[in-house]
Amino acid sequence: MLPMIMRRSGRPMYWKSIFDDDFMPSFNSTGNHNLPAVNIRENDSNYFVELAVPGLRKDQIRIEVKDDLLTISSEIKNEKEVENEGFTRKEFNYSTFCRSFNLPEGTDSEKISANYKDGILSVSIPREEKKAELSREIKIS
Repeated sequence: MLPMIMRRSGRPMYWKSIFDDDFMPSFNSTGNHNLPAVNIRENDSNYFVELAVPGLRKDQIRIEVKDDLLTISSEIKNEKEVENEGFTRKEFNYSTFCRSFNLPEGTDSEKISANYKDGILSVSIPREEKKAELSREIKIS
């Protein structure tokens, strides 16, 4: 049971033990342990999305763009069965994540590219080239 202290209002407040904390959490504030850490950065010509997905192969990662929504996901199912003298052990492992990002206006979704190296998935999202404003005089006829 967690240690308890009393608030001034008389209602108890529970303190989490320091040993319950994960010092290097790899999940979001909702406690979902399957979401990889994400970095998003930009420069003048591109946006970059980087996900830490160590242990995955690039064929286990899916990247989709639909209606200006970039979705990066993975679903892995492993099943292992060991038969030994008089018993069978069957183990299942299932791992999945899905992260979605709204593409900002002015991006070129047709030219999105990705690469995977050393457990880091890097997605490059080019900005559309701004067309130079043309200036001309219009004659009245």
